Amino acid sequence: MARSTVPAKSTMPRSLLLRLLQLPLWLAAGSILLVLSLRWVAPVGSALMVERKLESWFDDHPIELRREWRPWGELPNALKMAVIAAEDQNFAEHWGFDLAAIRAALKHNELGGTLRGASTLSQQVAKNLFLWSGRSWLRKGIEAWLTALIELFWSKQRILEVYLNTAEWGEGIFGAEAAARHHFGIDASALSPRQASLLAAILPNPRNWSASAPSAYIGRRADWIARQTRQLGGNAYLDRLDGPYPAR
Repeated sequence: MARSTVPAKSTMPRSLLLRLLQLPLWLAAGSILLVLSLRWVAPVGSALMVERKLESWFDDHPIELRREWRPWGELPNALKMAVIAAEDQNFAEHWGFDLAAIRAALKHNELGGTLRGASTLSQQVAKNLFLWSGRSWLRKGIEAWLTALIELFWSKQRILEVYLNTAEWGEGIFGAEAAARHHFGIDASALSPRQASLLAAILPNPRNWSASAPSAYIGRRADWIARQTRQLGGNAYLDRLDGPYPAR
């Protein structure tokens, strides 16, 4: 009796399906290794930097990207606190997601106010470092996964260190060192508390607002950030951030 055989081509869909099912696992494993490695290795750039460069080429106005990494100990405490006060006052307490801020933002937006986000510094690091701009459920889902990994593998000090070295502070200006030189002509380590507050004040819209020539609104926002910094406890707040980097 002839032995039945299965045509070889029938195994192809099953093999392809198996590979497709394995793909999310490989992507998850790769993202874990990448985030874990950046606990110690300084990122050479960010996805946002690549995006801005590509945008400038398509607009026929190529820009020069400026960024110079500065380790935790060379970043001024005034700027660390100003950014926390402006962007994420519960940074020391949350695990990547500020649920109270999210609920407040949703309520504000439902009432018809200007659209307000509630991204923590950890979420902003995940987005700026690895992802693209825009609003979509896919991007938010990946951002949530990467945020969880960052909070799991990095210290709070490392998260803030990476944030301050990757944040956008002007057209082609990335990181605190480039921001200080661009806006004030000084090194980041020489920033005064007022200059730090002004830099933090323009973070929501750094390509349209100026820290060196602030509008009345930016001036008032900087005053508010300075008050919030004092209310948070100033340098004492930084002592609450865990990690291998000693606070200055």
